[in-house]
Amino acid sequence: MAKRDYYEVLGADRSISAGELKKAYRRLAMKYHPDRNPGDREAERKFKEAKEAYEILGDPQKRQAYDQFGHAGVQGGAAGSTADFSDIFGDIFGDIFGSGRGASQRVYRGADLQLEVEISLEEAVFGTESTLQVPRKATCEKCNGSGAAPGTSIDNCPTCGGAGQVRMQQGFFSIQQTCPRCRGKGKTIRVPCDYCRGTGLRRVSKKLSVKIPAGVDSGDRIRLTGEGEAGPDNGPPGDLYVQVLVREHELFTRQASDLCCEVPVGFSMAALGGEVEVPTLKGRLKLKIPAGTQTGRVFRLRGEGVKPVRGTSVGDMLCSIVVETPVNLNRKQQELLRQFASTLEEGGSHHSPRSHTWTGSVKSFFENLKFWSD
Repeated sequence: MAKRDYYEVLGADRSISAGELKKAYRRLAMKYHPDRNPGDREAERKFKEAKEAYEILGDPQKRQAYDQFGHAGVQGGAAGSTADFSDIFGDIFGDIFGSGRGASQRVYRGADLQLEVEISLEEAVFGTESTLQVPRKATCEKCNGSGAAPGTSIDNCPTCGGAGQVRMQQGFFSIQQTCPRCRGKGKTIRVPCDYCRGTGLRRVSKKLSVKIPAGVDSGDRIRLTGEGEAGPDNGPPGDLYVQVLVREHELFTRQASDLCCEVPVGFSMAALGGEVEVPTLKGRLKLKIPAGTQTGRVFRLRGEGVKPVRGTSVGDMLCSIVVETPVNLNRKQQELLRQFASTLEEGGSHHSPRSHTWTGSVKSFFENLKFWSD
């Protein structure tokens, strides 16, 4: 009987890549493997057919010969193969179950840590340096991270022979899994270190000095490379992340690169105008208040804000005016205000335009409300 085309056997076209070819064979091998189809002669035939096709097409030189001359170019190439099913499956499924080679040499990185540092607004704007106590796992200095008591040896695991994995085989199907005795390390410790109890790591507290750059804000994180926990079996350490928390300020609030500040001014200054001293993080500045200034008006002081860590321009200071109503007036002051108020009433909307507009809106509202209720 003439052999089927190898590409047809694997359900692939001739332009298929090596990776996709491997996946195609994997699907057929899983589907027709004798262990999954006991007593099924047809499934066994298709499995061997797929195996033969992949042995040819999976080899670049044999695939080139087959593409040029067909079956004649690879006569004996597949029939003479001595590889068994477990070898083929070890290659195909090694990326799923792990090869086991060098498993005892794997190095694992230590865990990352995160701490919070609280600073003032001034420190956040201009930068500072903070000292932290960092609790973490460090390499045991007594056993130098090996986990074995000084003077004792570390032996290969008798179960896996130091590979870190064991092979389980059922018929033709073979897989590898982590060794249950050494848990993948490939080594066993006869006498554990009494200082770290065989872990190779000790809980310590280290003092670190952290430089806080100018312009940071709440939520920003600073990474200190290698200052996390030590890795097991002398693996590389993790990193330490310092998260910044800026305390609330008595005078200022921050909005991105701008600083905001409320400035209370007296009734007479708001009406007549004047000059008030306002604070900034760099010192005092004079702010001119125009006559007739209302509550909520915002004045911008250029360049008196913050330069962000990842920005190039400095923000501004936003001064929001709050007109303060006089309190605790004596009789004379009250009488003077009444006289003043009567003179304002004579001017009508000229002196209080917003109040006049609001009164008109309220009157219109109630007239409409009465209309709809009727």
